[in-house]
Amino acid sequence: MTTQITSARPAAGPRKGTRRRPPASSATTVGRPGFAWALPAALFFALFAIVPLIMVAVLSFMSWDGISPPRFTGTDNWSRLMDDPVMLKSIWLTLLLTALGVLLQTPLSIVLGVWAAGHQRNRAVLSVIYFIPLLLSATAVSVLWRALLDPNFGIPADAAWLFGDGNLFGEQATAIGVLAFVSTWQFTPFHTLIYQGAARAIPQVLYQAAEIDGAGRYRQFFHITLPQLRNAMITSMILMIVGGLTTFETVLILTQGGPGTDTTISAYYMYDKAFKGFDYGTGSAIALALVVASTIISLIVVRVSGYDKMRGSAEGVS
Repeated sequence: MTTQITSARPAAGPRKGTRRRPPASSATTVGRPGFAWALPAALFFALFAIVPLIMVAVLSFMSWDGISPPRFTGTDNWSRLMDDPVMLKSIWLTLLLTALGVLLQTPLSIVLGVWAAGHQRNRAVLSVIYFIPLLLSATAVSVLWRALLDPNFGIPADAAWLFGDGNLFGEQATAIGVLAFVSTWQFTPFHTLIYQGAARAIPQVLYQAAEIDGAGRYRQFFHITLPQLRNAMITSMILMIVGGLTTFETVLILTQGGPGTDTTISAYYMYDKAFKGFDYGTGSAIALALVVASTIISLIVVRVSGYDKMRGSAEGVS
């Protein structure tokens, strides 16, 4: 009896140089969400941002007292603003308060943010206490400090050796100082959160390598932490600039533009013209000018800082 032995041919495998396609699944077939997902947000933004902005732009070329029909006046509103000494003064005051906000809040926010990103004892409790002003509205904060700084019943009345007559709102220098202090007290916690998150994203291997090289805490802060916080710093500064240019509630409640017009910033002057003087055309022109100025300054900061060229996913990596 003969036994016939047959050898089985190997199964055909994939050819060399060809990739095997993964099996189709829901994870590979799902692409980016369609425009329908963004439609509700786009409609909301258009209804409450784009449309009012267009209406303000149109109204800036008209004369309207809020009762009679609007009347087209061309560039009369803009021409009057160019020759208005109060408007020119308000621009200078707005830039001054914005610069003070950036100079005061930036170093405080960086230091507190880096500290809050660490693992110190009682850090969480102290951070919660420090972030309380962030939970309050600008109106509530302004009312609070208006009562605390009242010359008759507030802190200045009990500390005449420090505040003199106690009327901090009676002179331009002290009134501007109060506005800058209150804004710093309220908004520094917000920017601290930005720096806290950015500081926690810094790779720890950088600090470990620096310790091996003998670098102390101060050298690590200035040569590692600050460069790595570049993106967060630019973002924070843009928010500070835009917020400073549009500050309104603090001036309205604390000083009402006084004494005289010494703290009348552009946003408050817009309110004074439109809602007190019933000149909505001029008020709209001031509002449009603030929007354009905020946009231009933000673009300049982004361009000069090189923020638009940053491509890395980690802070400070381009």
